[in-house]
Amino acid sequence: MPVPPVLGLILAGGQARRMGGGDKPLLRLDGRTLLERVVERLGPQCGAGLALSANGDPARFSGFPGPVLPDPLPDQPGPLAGILAGLEHAAGHGMARVVSVSGDAPFLPEDLVARLCAAGPESGIALAASGARRHFTIALWPTILRDDLRDYLGRGERRVGAFIDRHGAAVASWPVEPVDPFLNVNTPEDLAAAEALGLRSGSEGHVSGRSSGA
Repeated sequence: MPVPPVLGLILAGGQARRMGGGDKPLLRLDGRTLLERVVERLGPQCGAGLALSANGDPARFSGFPGPVLPDPLPDQPGPLAGILAGLEHAAGHGMARVVSVSGDAPFLPEDLVARLCAAGPESGIALAASGARRHFTIALWPTILRDDLRDYLGRGERRVGAFIDRHGAAVASWPVEPVDPFLNVNTPEDLAAAEALGLRSGSEGHVSGRSSGA
């Protein structure tokens, strides 16, 4: 199956307050960083490569296989600023779509990008969901939305869900059993739970995350 010509954007700009600060994607799970695990899952799915949304000194991500993109707006206005950075970078390199994921989600589905691309029209947003929960920052974004997103942020708006509601979105859903593929690590307890899931999988944390249906 051909790999979609999509840029994979890993969002790593959060302040990790519930983890005591620092870069959550650099936390280690069974000997490897969360970021390494996300790259391993997402990279093969993205024909246009990967980019990382992060502020501050990019040298701390020196092993990342792609550009590190700072927010294009001041004052760290949240994940939408990181998504805007990805859309502008992609558009500048002739790419039409970006898939964003959280940098602290080590069990991403292996069919994430393909199913998001199939979920809706090329000019629209597509969201990932697990069970009844929609994941606003794990989504497919067309780069044609970048000007509207910049205007939205310029008006002081920050809510990801409200921006999505402006445009509508298709949804691709995955089951939450045996493990939610979009489990993210927000607290030390989450990290311990992810460690247990990885060890129980018997394959260095490679829970398959594949969906059996739309």
